[in-house]
Amino acid sequence: MPRDLPDAQQKALFATGHRVGDLAKELFPGGDEIAFDSKNFDGMACRTRELIDNGVSTIYEATFRSANGFAMVDILHRGDKGWEMYEVKASASVKDYHLWDAAFQYRVLRACGMEPLKVAIVHIDNSYVRGEELEVERLFAIEDVTEEILAMQEKVGMRMQAFDKLLSGPEPDIDIGEQCSIFYDCDYHGHCWAHVPSPSVFDLYRMGDARKFEMYRSGIVRYEDIPDDFPLNPIQRIQIETAKSGEIHVNPSVIETFLEKLCFPLNFFDFETFQEAIPRFKGQRPYMQMPFQYSIHILHENGMLEHREFLGDEHHDPRRELVERMLEDITPRGSIVAFNRSFEISRIRELAEAFPEYRDRLLKLAERFVDLIEPFRGLGYYHPDFNGSFSIKSVLPALFPDDPELDYTALAIQNGGMAMDVFGNLHRLKDQKKREEIRRSLLAYCRLDTLAMVRIYEKLKEEVVHGDDR
Repeated sequence: MPRDLPDAQQKALFATGHRVGDLAKELFPGGDEIAFDSKNFDGMACRTRELIDNGVSTIYEATFRSANGFAMVDILHRGDKGWEMYEVKASASVKDYHLWDAAFQYRVLRACGMEPLKVAIVHIDNSYVRGEELEVERLFAIEDVTEEILAMQEKVGMRMQAFDKLLSGPEPDIDIGEQCSIFYDCDYHGHCWAHVPSPSVFDLYRMGDARKFEMYRSGIVRYEDIPDDFPLNPIQRIQIETAKSGEIHVNPSVIETFLEKLCFPLNFFDFETFQEAIPRFKGQRPYMQMPFQYSIHILHENGMLEHREFLGDEHHDPRRELVERMLEDITPRGSIVAFNRSFEISRIRELAEAFPEYRDRLLKLAERFVDLIEPFRGLGYYHPDFNGSFSIKSVLPALFPDDPELDYTALAIQNGGMAMDVFGNLHRLKDQKKREEIRRSLLAYCRLDTLAMVRIYEKLKEEVVHGDDR
């Protein structure tokens, strides 16, 4: 059965988890670590037992193997009253699946003769604001979940029995369902969903998963299967009609209403941000959206187009310089156009709080934003290739399918998630030449985001002026 390989963003999440796990060891310093050996799990378990028998007080990645279970405990610590088990998570709160993970590990340990008196989840406290130095004890929150774990043991045992039975038999014949994305998307999505056509009811705009699967189980999969009287919202209905006909839906009055809101010069604006579980800079919180880059294409009423941009230094907090440059680069008058403006406005308001000396000027910028997604969500323009999405990554290739200047796939960095991960890790890269190459790729990506908005605006304007000739 083919398995979906992790993409760049998933690998970045894994790397974050490793860094958080390593830092959490400082909560219980001086421990011994069990080296991972994929070819010798028994050896890892034997080494753990040796350390326990020799009186070691703290073991990282303590390994246990029972008849039907294998567990590696992030931190096993011998407290004043007995052994304590700590599972480290990079999230900002305890999740339900964290409890299942810890409950399974506890059961394996107990089967191996180890019964911790305390089970706790160590996670990031995202209310922590870093000062001059990182305070590890304040960065992490430790939640005692011993009672919950003990209460789950019977259910864990039943699930382990079910898994044993499942693994001893043939590949299960289970249809797709809500279970495919419980906690995380399944690694076998590509295999199990291969029979689902595109487009399908699973692409319908803003329809809940429960309803989509209800349709699927009743035999409604393709758009052609949907009865004419089936309850749909206006966007879903246009989505289906355009997919069947292959024709573009245009409502010039919606576009005109939007265009009338715009005031020249038009500042087509886009932020890029990064997030870090472990804050590096003073005033930074875990997972805080940190703007590090922007691009502005300024379209003047006479048709002149100019570009301005900023990319921060990866080794320092980029926000103050970004604010100062942004206030210089954005024109003192005119609309600021963003695609899904709530993101940009939220970042500007956060910057206003972080830098009160610029607060009034920043908040005045927030008042000038206009959202380019508005005429699309308002069904002023719908292309069948949008396939139920109004993101700029869906709109742009549908409007300009053969324009190499507007092709994200030709770029080294192709989406905001990649930009976030690349910049967030750029300070770790020692090769100066490689860092400069990546910085050029970041500039190229952000530049395309705002150039794309200019071209989309021009396309909308063209629809109003020459719509009858289309």
